[in-house]
Amino acid sequence: KSHPLIKIINSSLVDLPAPSNISSWWNFGSLLGVCLGIQILTGLFLAMHYTADTATAFNSVTHICRDVNYGWILRYLHANGASMFFICLYLHVGRGLYYGSYTLTETWNIGILLLFAV
Repeated sequence: KSHPLIKIINSSLVDLPAPSNISSWWNFGSLLGVCLGIQILTGLFLAMHYTADTATAFNSVTHICRDVNYGWILRYLHANGASMFFICLYLHVGRGLYYGSYTLTETWNIGILLLFAV
């Protein structure tokens, strides 16, 4: 625990204070981050093999699914990850509205800016 990077990780993730009555509804913000990370990673790997030309776009998708190792799973992770991202987004905003998180105006306004960025 003497390394500065370990101290930062420990203080921000491990020793983070949390109320004892917290429910699973409060996980959707973290799940949004995980979904976004998956979308970025799978999108980068898919972009390596995708061709955006109108004549060869379909063939490049077929190439990804058939010829690239685990390309089919990357494609379906990317497609279903987008749906999961928006499901988590709506549940996260709905939870915030239900529990009155909008009373913390600074945090709420940052969340609204991020919502419009999506």
